[in-house]
Amino acid sequence: MKLLVTGGAGFIGSAVVRRAIADGHQVVNLDALTYAACLENVVGVADHPNYSFLEADIRDQTAMDRALAAHAPDAIMHLAAESHVDRSIDGPGAFIETNVTGTYTLLEAARGYWEGQGRPGSFRFHHISTDEVYGSLGATGQFTEETPYDPRSPYSASKASSDHLVRAWGETYGLPVVLTNCSNNYGPYHFPEKLIPVTILNALAGKPLPIYGDGSNVRDWLYVEDHAEALLLVVRKGQVGRSYNIGGENECTNLQLVQMLCGILDRLRPGAAPYADLITFVADRPGHDARYAIDPTRIREELGWRPSVSVEEGLERTVQWYLNNESWWRALQGRDGVGQRLGVKA
Repeated sequence: MKLLVTGGAGFIGSAVVRRAIADGHQVVNLDALTYAACLENVVGVADHPNYSFLEADIRDQTAMDRALAAHAPDAIMHLAAESHVDRSIDGPGAFIETNVTGTYTLLEAARGYWEGQGRPGSFRFHHISTDEVYGSLGATGQFTEETPYDPRSPYSASKASSDHLVRAWGETYGLPVVLTNCSNNYGPYHFPEKLIPVTILNALAGKPLPIYGDGSNVRDWLYVEDHAEALLLVVRKGQVGRSYNIGGENECTNLQLVQMLCGILDRLRPGAAPYADLITFVADRPGHDARYAIDPTRIREELGWRPSVSVEEGLERTVQWYLNNESWWRALQGRDGVGQRLGVKA
């Protein structure tokens, strides 16, 4: 397939780009190169004959029309998004502009391109979203594809809005769409503003390891390379109009996660004292969802996919990657918001 991947210089997008090239697909990486993007994430495929890069903003209708006309993709994999909950609390406008207006603009460009090509049934618009659109779970239960939407942050509300837009373009205009909603991703090239990279890098610097509230919030952790494999399977074999929940089947509390990371660092890069001594509980995030958990039955039964990496193995790989790639994360330390507590204006 020839894939146009939006946000392909970001964390999850770059994993999709790398995996797609390895699988023999042609890839056009379209990215606006905002603060969390990094072309170093795809440096390993930059010279591959099946790879090309286009700097463009999904909010720019003319640029999207031109990109689709010039590259004629078989599918669009839409990953470009503002994604950090704390940033959405401080500045929700950017999330509405990119995640809602940007998705609308891309959908309109995709519709015009698809209709101009004679409405081929093989075309796909694959929208990649999050389990956060479903809201917060109690101690039991899991999100299914039928779970009602209940977003609780500006970020999740913007992603819920984009999900609805994609479904509407499928129903109203017949655009061949598929959707996926994933659990928390982690792994190599994770921008250092999220929990796992912040914990690793703060520990290495001897800084406090901040945990919101009492650390009891539960997340289902999905290794990013497992996610990329699942996304490429859905864009090829997913049923038009269908959504698929993609989970890691690895639930743990934030406190347990940080303690695991500390134990791995104690083995791989021992310090003068156990890294867990740096754990510091801080004021909770406003509207912090208690628990996310995904029921992956549909993607397992229909497409035969299951995650292959346990959270223990994935965290070990991730810590080792950060230890081996200091030049990558050092170059990002001066970017906006890195190393700062965000989301406190509420």
